[in-house]
Amino acid sequence: MTIKEIAQLAGVSISTVSKIVNNKDQNIHPETRSRVLKIVKEYNYTPYGTVKNLSTAKSFLLAVLLRNSGLSPLMLNGILETAQAHGYNVLLFDSQDDLNTELKHITTICRKRVDGVIWEPVSPGSTAHVQHLTHQGIPICCLNDGAAFPSYSIDFQEMGRRLTQKMIDHKHTRMLCLLKKENARSEQVLNGFHKCLYENGLPFNEDVLLYSDSFADSSHFLQKITELDITGIVSSHFSSSLLLYEQLCKLHYCVPSDLSLVSLKENDQNAISFPHISGIRIPWQEFGRFVCEQLIEKCEKTASDDAVRLFAADFCFDSEDSIRIPSSLCSKKLVVVGSINSDMTFNVDFLPQAGKTTKILNATRTVGGKGANQAVGVAKLNCKVTLIGEIGNDIDSSFIMDALNHVGVPGEGIHRDLYSPAGKAYIYIDSNGESTITILSGANASLSAEMIRQRQHLFKNAGLCLISSELSVETLLEAAKTGRMYGAKNILKPAILGTIPDRLYELIDILIPNRKEAASLCPAGASIEEQAEYFLSKGIEIVIITLGEDGCYLKTGETARYFPAADFVAVDTTGGADAFISAFAAYLTEGYSLEQSIRIATYAAGFCVSRQGTAPVLADRSTLEAHIAKFEPLLLRRP
Repeated sequence: MTIKEIAQLAGVSISTVSKIVNNKDQNIHPETRSRVLKIVKEYNYTPYGTVKNLSTAKSFLLAVLLRNSGLSPLMLNGILETAQAHGYNVLLFDSQDDLNTELKHITTICRKRVDGVIWEPVSPGSTAHVQHLTHQGIPICCLNDGAAFPSYSIDFQEMGRRLTQKMIDHKHTRMLCLLKKENARSEQVLNGFHKCLYENGLPFNEDVLLYSDSFADSSHFLQKITELDITGIVSSHFSSSLLLYEQLCKLHYCVPSDLSLVSLKENDQNAISFPHISGIRIPWQEFGRFVCEQLIEKCEKTASDDAVRLFAADFCFDSEDSIRIPSSLCSKKLVVVGSINSDMTFNVDFLPQAGKTTKILNATRTVGGKGANQAVGVAKLNCKVTLIGEIGNDIDSSFIMDALNHVGVPGEGIHRDLYSPAGKAYIYIDSNGESTITILSGANASLSAEMIRQRQHLFKNAGLCLISSELSVETLLEAAKTGRMYGAKNILKPAILGTIPDRLYELIDILIPNRKEAASLCPAGASIEEQAEYFLSKGIEIVIITLGEDGCYLKTGETARYFPAADFVAVDTTGGADAFISAFAAYLTEGYSLEQSIRIATYAAGFCVSRQGTAPVLADRSTLEAHIAKFEPLLLRRP
């Protein structure tokens, strides 16, 4: 292809083509210039042999000079894709954060007669090098260095503002901004964070800044979250978010139940399936296309003087998996503190007796323990629940976690003791439904008062705290103190306690013993009524003594009455009390009256004892309420 043929195709003179390809086209109409260049690129015309001054001839070659190769490869993909679409080739150079290396690359770029350069300067000192490019009239598009050069950059400030606004839209007003020190992106995200707080009338101070290198001191990190009552965190880097997530897990914080977390994300990080951190994808590829378009317009002299230098895409969130309104604004939840076991249930004709061999007719394994049973009961009634307890390092522990997850009991309050097996219960049930239980405490014995203190944030927004007594007295006291501290009412099932210390009585609001437990705790009381009166004298506000097939007895300062049991045939009485307590607590938390909650709980207990097992046969909400609606439809009407 000759210059004459190019001129004929473009409908212009040979001299016009020559001026355009040799960058001497100042007086040529832009429309003519664009038409000629389009044909030159389409036919790969090279002006060798016909253009006298090759030093000014167009080469259709662009250079990309980066500070270092750490910049997103997606941006380079966008540059290459756009350059090739416009008929340009690309040379890539890496300055390795070194001014001397940068200068060597710039001299090479000048020798290569490139048409334009996309340049990410190493530092403000790079201004000394720009003269080599401008002397040869090479157009430049600088990246990410607005302080020393007019630069193109992604609008990270706007991205930071949108991350923060998403949090505020979910009712968060107390947030931390997670940053990297001396990082340009972090500084811009912080500006956006600050701007958004100002726009929404929220205060800003230096205390809300969190740097990724502070995670080494987890106590300082935890202190900042608790003292400032932080509910959400905005992060400038996904790598920092992952480190934060790891620390939160170690501190028994759950995202998003306890803390919401949002972050900027690189493209390849969107494929990470766990942890699920919501965020905005950084549009590197689109930015690469944008900058390359700007450079080509400069090279072809079609760029306007008022070109936009801040690149802003849609900045949409990929999900809301790690964002939730603060727990204090959610409906009240229940906290359960107690044992978690793997239950082995054996069906026998007669309960084991000393000196006699008992034949086992059937054996099943289920999740159990007072804590686990009550948490499962609450979860199956569609109430939010947090279970605090210990499991071990054995296969039974994995079975327990799978079973709890299956019914919606979250695992943030459950800790694995690497040096103990899971707790185990061995339950024998005779043909009349009566049972006897032996227990191996296992990891349950590891749940200490200190561990309750470490997980105290899980008590936030709790309406009721259900405490079972298969724990040490000190642990029971700490759980009750923490429940009170966060405004929850404490319910105690005494179970294996032979006595209740006065200091524990002072922290209990509702006591629910069975007939045998009440008699053991109050041997001087000859009747149910006398025993209940004794517990009231200890400072308990509400006493409910469960009586098996005879129902239960309620005693308060104003009320004393018996409630009949629901009409069910008992098959296995093991979990009746746990079913009663979980239903009672769930409906009481939802605003049902004390007496309504007790009557509903008797139905839940009846359902449980009419089948074998405990956790697997606890009634779900729809089943329970459908049955109640047949016999007492008005019972489900809120007061």
